[in-house]
Amino acid sequence: MIASQSELLRAAYSTADADSVAAFVVANYDLSTPLECILLQRGFNDSFSVRTPDRTRYVLRMSGRRRRGDADVDAETKFIAYLDSVGVPVSTAVPTRAGSLFCEAAMSEGLRPVVLFRYADGRPPNLDSVEDARAQGVTLARIHAASERFPGRQAGRYRLDLDHLLHRQVAAVMELKEATEETRGYLSELSSRLAASVDALPDLNWTRCHGDCHGVNAHILTEGPNTGQAQFFDFDDGGFGYLAYDLAVHLWAQISFQRRRHAIWLAFIEGYRSVRPIAQADFDAVALFVPIRHIWLMGEYAGRVAEWGTESMAWLGQQEKFLQAWEAEKLSPSLLG
Repeated sequence: MIASQSELLRAAYSTADADSVAAFVVANYDLSTPLECILLQRGFNDSFSVRTPDRTRYVLRMSGRRRRGDADVDAETKFIAYLDSVGVPVSTAVPTRAGSLFCEAAMSEGLRPVVLFRYADGRPPNLDSVEDARAQGVTLARIHAASERFPGRQAGRYRLDLDHLLHRQVAAVMELKEATEETRGYLSELSSRLAASVDALPDLNWTRCHGDCHGVNAHILTEGPNTGQAQFFDFDDGGFGYLAYDLAVHLWAQISFQRRRHAIWLAFIEGYRSVRPIAQADFDAVALFVPIRHIWLMGEYAGRVAEWGTESMAWLGQQEKFLQAWEAEKLSPSLLG
């Protein structure tokens, strides 16, 4: 029996067919045809590889709907264009036929923002290479330095403040039926301690953040005058926020999930400081923003349970142990208030 139109189920999350994405690109962008289009991954966003007949490569990102709201593609693409204009190595957005840096695709769950990016040249970084980590520290410092002159540095839909990074995410985890009372109680208490400790630190600096500098969102350039530099992409979790948080994301990536890459973190910071200094208060605050980043990730997963299913949160209980260990071993009494 074929269901009638009235019986069709609503889609919480759908994935576009690659051929239809290719047709969408042809309709909205001035690229040579025919196009080769392949789905790269689906997750927080859906990414497609797009190639023209001369093998020029692009990446189309179709933003997913997240608990925070729609993707801030307007502010994101304007900032990336500015960074490119001042010589910071970034993957820029391709203008549409109408001249916009983004557009929208109609999906069964509603309109979703789309950006077509030029492919980041070079090679993926070696996550165990101190040279690659240092290069990423240099580029992040250049991003922060350039943002001081960016007229729209505070513009955008999101501010990477404690409400966005911490309180909203704790609330998302609390709503999960799978969260135990022990987890709820611990996260509530920990978030209060972290927030109070951040608020107690004087004069923390704010900047235009990349928001997701964990080591994978960059390629190392292998040709031309910028050989060896790190070219950044995936700014969709960025915004105006704590400088210490942008640094902490990299440290978090080196020590979370049983990783122990402390030398990589030190090389990253060395690279950053070769371009611009880090105020002591900001550096001290990094230790606080590591668990805040971890809670942010927990909240992002919790916010996607309707699309990904409850088993995507099977790791929830293990993360409490990481947070407890970090609080006990790495947070000094002064930072804990």
